[in-house]
Amino acid sequence: MRYLVTGAAGFIGANYLKYILKMHSNCEVIVLDKLTYAGNLLTIQEELKDSRVKFIKGDIQNKELVENIFMRHDIDYVVNFAAESHVDRSIENPQIFLETNILGTQNLLDMAKKFWSIGKDEKGYPIFKQGKKYLQVSTDEVYGSLEKDWAVAQELILNESVRKVISGRKTLPTGYGESFFTENTPLSPRSPYSASKTAADMLVKAYEDTYHMPISITRCSNNYGPYHFPEKLIPLMIKNVLEGKKLPVYGKGDNVRDWLYVKDHCKGIDLVLHKGRLGEVYNIGGFNEEQNIEIVKLVISTIARIMRDEPRHQKVLKTELSNISEGLITYVQDRLGHDARYAIDPTKIVTELGWYPETPFVEGIEQTIRWYLENQEWVNSVTSGEYQKYYEQMYQGS
Repeated sequence: MRYLVTGAAGFIGANYLKYILKMHSNCEVIVLDKLTYAGNLLTIQEELKDSRVKFIKGDIQNKELVENIFMRHDIDYVVNFAAESHVDRSIENPQIFLETNILGTQNLLDMAKKFWSIGKDEKGYPIFKQGKKYLQVSTDEVYGSLEKDWAVAQELILNESVRKVISGRKTLPTGYGESFFTENTPLSPRSPYSASKTAADMLVKAYEDTYHMPISITRCSNNYGPYHFPEKLIPLMIKNVLEGKKLPVYGKGDNVRDWLYVKDHCKGIDLVLHKGRLGEVYNIGGFNEEQNIEIVKLVISTIARIMRDEPRHQKVLKTELSNISEGLITYVQDRLGHDARYAIDPTKIVTELGWYPETPFVEGIEQTIRWYLENQEWVNSVTSGEYQKYYEQMYQGS
């Protein structure tokens, strides 16, 4: 199995690379990454030592480069993580999101179609080599925003088909509304970022409809876990708490997101790649709805508890232990067009492929915090630019 994994030096892509190398001993992986601010070779430095991995620095929009990769390597699977993904940045500079997320996707699709097709059928559709697949990694943000029906979370009533999703949980999941995103929910993006991802999804589906290209699309809820760049909510809050800085929370902090531990997401992606039906969309989420303000409070209380109970971790603090409190929270002007609520119904992937999220949210948050406590060198490197020196030293002239 030869994978082309784009964006594999980023957060989810890097975790996926680690996952498939562990799960598939017979795989080879071509990593294509532009190494923007969120792409970091330190994240995958151990994987780059693996003889099964070849790293190529470059842009998915580069036609000559992508064509050369397909020409030199018999690619079986394309898994496209490469994307501009931060909503705030998309509000400031929409164009780069359109270029990378739409035109980059189109370039990958064109090259895959070119090298995977071996003729035409009697109706003129391309005939593709057996065992090939293009998987587009997308987001629940393409669906827009859901209503918050309740100010306080209510216990969810789940059908039997998704009971496995919550197996092993000490408490039943709660939610803030009666409706959920399904694969049949109309697409209704509300930010330049989500609009660009929606366009990319529609382009991928168009290649399936027009050329019968072997594709799948996954749409996930908010991910969290190791190697998350500290501009997103959870890693930013962890970093600021440890430094005694203010914790900026948009509006009243009552926006709701469905949270998914990144390793559980990677498991779902690989299941869809190998077992999912061609041409299908699969939503990957875990019934973990939380208000942003509650996330922030949980991060504060968890860090405070760890610091009190395990004083050895206090060496990473840049503030007094007494400062770790909800007094750090500061409310800032709300984001433009801020979606009220996301919530995914994963019935399809659960029933068809047997996937379920293995990591309860509270446990996942503590695992994530402990990872950041034990990997401050990585945090300091990605925020100081030191990883650029690592790249130049390891891949000079590549």
